[in-house]
Amino acid sequence: MRGIDFVTNKRGRKTAVLIDLKRHGQLWEDFYDSVIARNRAREPREPLDAVKDRLRRLGKLRG
Repeated sequence: MRGIDFVTNKRGRKTAVLIDLKRHGQLWEDFYDSVIARNRAREPREPLDAVKDRLRRLGKLRG
């Protein structure tokens, strides 16, 4: 694939990838977003009302 080069070790195994972001920037952004979303899926959830209450107590939200 043009704009993508693999870095290999002495054994010829791929150890890294170089991506031309001018050519494949959107592809990289989509990949990165999916990784972030998967990681965040494991984070604990908090109800919106609880967040609003905490922000009101801290004086960071009115109403």
